[in-house]
Amino acid sequence: MIDFKNLAGLVMARLEELGQISQSPAYLDRRYLSEQHRQANRLVANWMNDAGMTTWQDAAGNLWGRYECDNPDAPRFILGSHLDTVPNGGKYDGMLGVIAPITLIQILQGLRKKLPFHLDIVGFGDEEGTRFGSTLLGSRALTGQWPESWVKLKDENGISLPEAMSQFGLNFDEVHRADITSSRVLGYLELHIEQGPVLEDANLPVGIVTAIAGARRFNIDIKGMAGHAGTVPMTMRQDALAASSEMILCVEKLAAMHKVVATVGKIENRPNGVNVISGNTRFTLDIRSENDQQRDAVLDQILQQCQTIAARRNVEMTIEQTHSAEAVHCDSRLQAILHTAISECGIPPFSLPSGAGHDAMAMAVICPVAMMFLRCDKGISHHPAEAIIKDDVAVAMAALHATINHLAN
Repeated sequence: MIDFKNLAGLVMARLEELGQISQSPAYLDRRYLSEQHRQANRLVANWMNDAGMTTWQDAAGNLWGRYECDNPDAPRFILGSHLDTVPNGGKYDGMLGVIAPITLIQILQGLRKKLPFHLDIVGFGDEEGTRFGSTLLGSRALTGQWPESWVKLKDENGISLPEAMSQFGLNFDEVHRADITSSRVLGYLELHIEQGPVLEDANLPVGIVTAIAGARRFNIDIKGMAGHAGTVPMTMRQDALAASSEMILCVEKLAAMHKVVATVGKIENRPNGVNVISGNTRFTLDIRSENDQQRDAVLDQILQQCQTIAARRNVEMTIEQTHSAEAVHCDSRLQAILHTAISECGIPPFSLPSGAGHDAMAMAVICPVAMMFLRCDKGISHHPAEAIIKDDVAVAMAALHATINHLAN
């Protein structure tokens, strides 16, 4: 009988230890190809070795551990997530999906459990995109989706991606060696905190992800005419900020009406004086849905309404797309296995979409993918207040164990 609560306690302790590795003494901040990335890989590799796994670091800086099948030519099933963080982040986003499987494999090793496939765990070096501004660098290297244009990426200190890789002991020109598309990958499963409040509202410890929302992002520039706040009549103004404000409320209204999520998260205003009518405003738009067609239809309505507002207010609007990612739907067979595994743990299976992006999006290019969400306190993530409880981790560990058993049968 496996004591999953005891295992969960070990997972929590390891996450606490890993969470101390930070490039800032004031808060958790661990970025791709930093010295702290190296330290994290070393620590997690030690835990993999303790679990009896073989370990290696690939050409993109991702950390791997393998629970080997007796047949060296067997296919592989991959569990994993990321080890990097956002600045001032939490201890569980990403890391949970690496540490929990390692701790479980330690038990499988002790039970001498034999599997018909290699069970691989990967700790991706970059999911957040904090250092170089382009997300999923680690997982995209595995899928061969590493564009040559990334040679131009630089961090805030002017260090290029190739330079950072060289300092880490890697070679940008050799990153293709991380590509695993020629191997037989049965699937990829990612355990991750929900980063939202749905499971907590449903009073459930875990849930099954149906799809990962596709996102499109834009910079929208509004050009009006700056003027004196006291001398230009209200009816004669070309106020860029007032026009932008109306557009932003339109974004909120249409998104809520058509059941997508859309966010204006950043606004820049010029001249930005207390007694000056706004002449130029720039704001961002992030729109997401697990249904790409629905998202794009709502986006068309938003942009049409914004054009109408711009014309009525006599301001100019220009739009620049900065990001586009298609929605990814999780594999129906793997979802069914998770459904059964969670039921066997005495928990009602509950399905929900993911509004946040994950490494599973990149992995879906080469294999079936699935995700299991874990409840987090108040849905808080990307923040030091990020929190989970040991009992929920125990349920997730039990469900992972049951899932592996079903995959093996």
